[in-house]
Amino acid sequence: MAVVKAGYWLPDSGIPVSDIDASFFTHFFYAFADLDPQNQVTIPPQDQITLSTFKTTLQRSNPSIKTLLSIGGENTPADYFSSMASDATSRKEFIDSSIEIALKHSFDGLNLDWNFLDTETDDDTTNLGLLLKEWRANVKAKATSASQPAELLLTASVYHSPERRAGRARITYPVDSMKENLDWVNVKAYDYYMPYSFQVTSSHAPLYERHGRLCTSSCIQSWIRAGLARDKIVMGLNFYGFAFKLADPARNGLGAPAIGPFTADGKMSYKEIDAFIQKNEAAILYKADLGTNYCHSGSTWICYDDVKAIKTKVKYASREGLRGFFAWNVTDDDEWILSGVASVMWK
Repeated sequence: MAVVKAGYWLPDSGIPVSDIDASFFTHFFYAFADLDPQNQVTIPPQDQITLSTFKTTLQRSNPSIKTLLSIGGENTPADYFSSMASDATSRKEFIDSSIEIALKHSFDGLNLDWNFLDTETDDDTTNLGLLLKEWRANVKAKATSASQPAELLLTASVYHSPERRAGRARITYPVDSMKENLDWVNVKAYDYYMPYSFQVTSSHAPLYERHGRLCTSSCIQSWIRAGLARDKIVMGLNFYGFAFKLADPARNGLGAPAIGPFTADGKMSYKEIDAFIQKNEAAILYKADLGTNYCHSGSTWICYDDVKAIKTKVKYASREGLRGFFAWNVTDDDEWILSGVASVMWK
């Protein structure tokens, strides 16, 4: 089974597709297409040309690259997906629309990015399971009846946990349907602790943690315990970090008092973090027991993953028998440093 070394690109990232070095990757995701209230997959008019040339442009640096169109993301309301999945007719409208746009623009696959656990009803569990089953059946039928070289890949991007509690209810993903109908699942293994939610400094994506706190290894194991096969799991790598504002610059370790994010939401790309470190001669620490980095200068404290952390995470994913990794997102990288390290570390 082919390893997945995937990256994500966003049209509004400010970096053109032509600047991407796709040689470090096996698959690339275009993020995002939208879902409208009429169950149609849509692309803004200003992005049509970029979409149509996405694959051929990436092939300049990697002729064998596979491309997938990701549908949804944070800007598509979860209730659009919930409404679409609730009825057989609307599911068929979505499925037909997604396949049509993928084939029209020469994509090799599709990715569903529904913020599924935002729902308050477990009806969505059944409906998502049906959607995936019908999506697979339609993709398979299309491949046998049309002159296309291969069946479209079907994938989904999911929360770091297979379930969450909503009051007394427990909302869960339909793992059996996912296992049967998806080629793989992208697990968003990051954003556990952010500066706008915690009053102490924390790593937002540690590989390991102490005292039962949330971490990437525990999240991956929770999906395995839920029944998702290891070779269906693609683990997310974060190419960004979060900046906290320290309450006292003299107290600058993990768990130090903080008074919120340093900027609006605190988010910083790896590229920005690297520039901050050089400009401010920030102190850098790698926490081997957590598999993550942090740096600090003055009242600014930043959690992030540097080269050592990325190496450790990729080694973990390979050792655990996972399908691969994906980078969110490649435009946050600095001169392809993290992308290159992740690619060569997979054994």
